[in-house]
Amino acid sequence: MGMLYLRMLFKDIIGLPHIKNHLTTTADRRRIPHAQLFVGKSGSGTLPMAIAYAQYILCNNSNGDNLEDNSCNMRFNNLSHPDLHFAFPVANTKEVSKHAVSNHFMAQWRDFVEDSPYADVFDWYKRLEIENKQGRIGVDEAQDVVKKLSLKAYEGGFKCMIIWGADKMNTEASNKLLKLIEEPPEKTVFLLITDDEDSIIQTILSRCQVLHFPPLGEGDIAKHLIDYEGLDTVNAQKIAHQSDGDYNIAMHLLHKNEDDALFEEWFITWVRTAFRAKGNKKAINPLLTWSETIAKSGRETQKRFLEYCQNFFRQALLINYNTPELVYLQPQTSGFDINKFAPFVHENNILQINEALQDAMYHIERNGNPKIILSDLSIKLTRFLHTKSA
Repeated sequence: MGMLYLRMLFKDIIGLPHIKNHLTTTADRRRIPHAQLFVGKSGSGTLPMAIAYAQYILCNNSNGDNLEDNSCNMRFNNLSHPDLHFAFPVANTKEVSKHAVSNHFMAQWRDFVEDSPYADVFDWYKRLEIENKQGRIGVDEAQDVVKKLSLKAYEGGFKCMIIWGADKMNTEASNKLLKLIEEPPEKTVFLLITDDEDSIIQTILSRCQVLHFPPLGEGDIAKHLIDYEGLDTVNAQKIAHQSDGDYNIAMHLLHKNEDDALFEEWFITWVRTAFRAKGNKKAINPLLTWSETIAKSGRETQKRFLEYCQNFFRQALLINYNTPELVYLQPQTSGFDINKFAPFVHENNILQINEALQDAMYHIERNGNPKIILSDLSIKLTRFLHTKSA
């Protein structure tokens, strides 16, 4: 992928012509809101779009892209423009044992943005090996942001602060940044990026101009896979169809995400235990053991796993309703046949199953005790699985 991505050209960003057009034409007219919030899944390109837009503003580019060969654009080749700043969620690691802030991780961040500009917060945590912790943007980070933005712009023009994963700001950080957004230093542009608008505090939200990123078009994803990843048309279309408008999912499907193997193992262990549990009082113990195993992983992993379960049940339902062309899950576990599992997921239990998984996610998100949440879930799901179809 190399240098392709690092100078963020609008033309290399997948789809979304109306957003590109809106950002470049408003910048051309120098109508640049000082605080903007990009809302959408990372797989719809919120980060590359923010970087391309920052470059367009900082380098005073025109004609709708960042194509001119000047020293300012060159500095974006490795994200080292002195007036471009980043803040993103981090946690303490072996190397940074306390007060971790984005500055400690800039080298990893540049690599991450170069390799996988469409990746999400969980992929980032895995890169830092903190997937078992709760990453966040804390008050130390907010102080850094204040410091960085109090300096004059090197190039005498704009300064741009991209806050990625803005929903991970804790209350203290949010309040500190709110003051800055309320009374911004001159020629400062804040670009906040989130996939969860509801988690941004209302006072910040009301001061941002919000831009919603829709899922990407299937055709746009396929074209990108052909042009940039060298896929043939058939495979590109297959992956694009399965990715649900999310280029990050497309990348995971392309590179066979190793998480999926673990999640599959967890899911199938539960299914097998659940089938043995029918009318069998002793079967509760294996269900509790299963819950404990998953409770030992980090919260982000648990949330991801529950999303995987939701997806698995949906896929089973599609098989059950004879739409196999929409099914892309192909479990690798020997002796497990998704076609035999499918009839157990039907109109009489899918809503309850979905709701139970949503509930569990909600409580894990809010720091509930994962052991209790998952034990409760495994028992509920076992009951739903034994519900007869009409």
